[in-house]
Amino acid sequence: MHVKEAIQFTHLLSGRWVLPILIHLQSSGGRFTPLQKKLGISPSRLSDNLTKLVSAEVVQRLTPYERRHPLLPEYKLTPYGNSLLEIAMVIQAAEEAINHGPLHRKTWNWPILLALLHQYARFQSILELLGNPSPRILSTRLNELCEMWLVKKEIKEEPKLVYTYKINESYRSSLSAVWKKVSEIEEHKPYTKD
Repeated sequence: MHVKEAIQFTHLLSGRWVLPILIHLQSSGGRFTPLQKKLGISPSRLSDNLTKLVSAEVVQRLTPYERRHPLLPEYKLTPYGNSLLEIAMVIQAAEEAINHGPLHRKTWNWPILLALLHQYARFQSILELLGNPSPRILSTRLNELCEMWLVKKEIKEEPKLVYTYKINESYRSSLSAVWKKVSEIEEHKPYTKD
């Protein structure tokens, strides 16, 4: 598996509510109101997040004929969503092991950590790998990860001064577990996303 594909998976799981929605969707029976109450999220925010997940083909909104009650919205994970749920569970376990709070809540944290895990050490190489973030958001996230001691920032004297970043070794095993799971899922391709 390529690092870019792993980053796409982890970027899709970024955001405050995506992981909790995926993890609790099945336990709520796929019903909107029980899910909303379980998460303590506003209806409009849950609706927005579910709409994004439906458009990404992670979640399927059931038709009135498939629901238990035709007027109450219900959702279920697609095969692609089930694959992402496995990754979400590993990310949640890694976040508990790292013990720095829910890193998935801020967009780009996990993609940056995976990039650093794979020796993308210079700012420009990370930016090119990730593709979408602005230099400002990348700089902000790297500085936040440095403040948490997850990432080390070093200055190298090459022909000119260059900042490089690397993963703090004490967290490498937790991050490697996420990479391993993402690789397994991509290798076995248990989903079909067209």
